[in-house]
Amino acid sequence: MKRNFNFCLLAGAMAVLSLTACNDDNFETTSQELQTENAKIEQPGEIEKICAYVDQYWSSTAVLTTALQNTTDTNFMNTQMTRIASMWGRSNPTLRFVNDPSNYNSTYNAISYSTGKIYYGFAIYYDAKAKGGDIVNAMILAHEYGHQLQYIFNLPSVNESTARPNELEADGFAGYYLRRPNGYNQTSFAQIAAAYEFAQSIGDYQTTSPGHHGTPAQRRSAVRLGFLLGEYSLSAADFDYNFFYYYQGVLNGTYKMSKNSKYPELDAYMSQYLEELRKIQTGEISAEEFKQLK
Repeated sequence: MKRNFNFCLLAGAMAVLSLTACNDDNFETTSQELQTENAKIEQPGEIEKICAYVDQYWSSTAVLTTALQNTTDTNFMNTQMTRIASMWGRSNPTLRFVNDPSNYNSTYNAISYSTGKIYYGFAIYYDAKAKGGDIVNAMILAHEYGHQLQYIFNLPSVNESTARPNELEADGFAGYYLRRPNGYNQTSFAQIAAAYEFAQSIGDYQTTSPGHHGTPAQRRSAVRLGFLLGEYSLSAADFDYNFFYYYQGVLNGTYKMSKNSKYPELDAYMSQYLEELRKIQTGEISAEEFKQLK
């Protein structure tokens, strides 16, 4: 059974959000009020455009809607959802938005469900757009869709006792999407790095906690690796194989590993970046230097 983990973000000095992979059979939450073991998520009917009950991950006063505050924003997110899914050769999951006029900050959240749905809060969307532009929301959505790929293809192929492989790979999926020509088509990593610094809380150091997402440096190296793999067109399974082939080497110090004979052209390309990835992962490349990488 796939585990469920929060992808925690920080925007500004105090605002905290979580990008979450949630399984309807078994879920975890940081709120003591919401911890209910083995609870089933009651989902609204698909024909409902607005639903006054969302689920236990959202405020009781939140509403589910098909649109953001204006057509431009709604169209942007729907277009991004189509591009992300299409890039992976898939049809769109259900994308819905969550608003709560009486408790707006409670919607500073985005959740990917194993039932084929992504719910995206108003507060996270508009804060991300105001502070980082459209690319931040594209990255967050691509991360959430990365969890959809994990549900569909039973990924990641690497398992640990914490959330780290799931969240690092989702970061990698996001970096990959932002680079691909049939994705967000960004060739400058500096712009992606700046968006990433906004879009997540720079990881955590609770290495033995089930919800551990990876340290700040590990998460930076994960999105960088995903961006580098974007040089090549890969299936989700191929991405998973190559992501962990190189990333596990970086993590365990054997980054100067044997040749990746399964993907020799990609391996020749990646070989020039393994030392850089190691330096990101160890913190030898600082957060500021990370933003200047080409």
